[in-house]
Amino acid sequence: MIRVTVWNEYYHENPRYEHATTKAMELHPNGLHETVAEIVRELGADKVTVRTAWQDQPEHGLTEEVLSNTDVLIWWGHMKHHEVADEIVERVYNRVMEGMGFIGLHSAHHSKVFKKLNGTTCNLKWRDGTYERVFTTCPSHPIARGIPEHFELGVEECYGEFFDIAKPDDVVFQGWFDIGEVFRSGCTFTRGYGKIFYFQPGHETNLAFQNPYVRRIIQNAVEWCYSDVKAPYIGAPQIKTTLEDQRLEKAEGDYLRFF
Repeated sequence: MIRVTVWNEYYHENPRYEHATTKAMELHPNGLHETVAEIVRELGADKVTVRTAWQDQPEHGLTEEVLSNTDVLIWWGHMKHHEVADEIVERVYNRVMEGMGFIGLHSAHHSKVFKKLNGTTCNLKWRDGTYERVFTTCPSHPIARGIPEHFELGVEECYGEFFDIAKPDDVVFQGWFDIGEVFRSGCTFTRGYGKIFYFQPGHETNLAFQNPYVRRIIQNAVEWCYSDVKAPYIGAPQIKTTLEDQRLEKAEGDYLRFF
């Protein structure tokens, strides 16, 4: 059983905010997190359990208990990345290093978590209201199972190169846009014991999450990102304090000076 948590900043489609848009609220009446959660639930109750969390909850809904019971975390954010507490970012990062899978959707490329996992700015070019075709560039990858060599995504927010990310393990999908841009739309990474998948489609006022291939890719990614191999994240080396450690360090130093 894969335990999935879908996280969303819950801003564009939340009527509590004055900048919420009618289109986003129409497409995601229960929040974008529930839209994505329903996609994952299609895998079946015998395969997954799904919970949701969002930014305004205490600890952003990502408490130690929630994360310790999460095998795969799906993240969607856009306008409020800067308001995510660094403490929670560190908590998520540590869990990925320990073996929790992480799926970043659309504007999650600029989340603090994804940038920390990449060690880069994750900047890119963008423009809304373009037409996108998605090409499968690594058809043997498990995330590409059941996906044709290309499919029409339709109107989507264009992301373009250069995409300042760490070198992916695999570029599974590449997007082409009718304004001439191309983009590494589906990339995998490994950090510590954790598997990571970034997937570009999913603008809040477009129809990507209704596309059957996008839905299948997200489902495949959940299964691929899951791992039953877990290990505690050690972090930075600890300072040696025992007399025995100090004696060994001195002996090592004397040995190196001898040569």
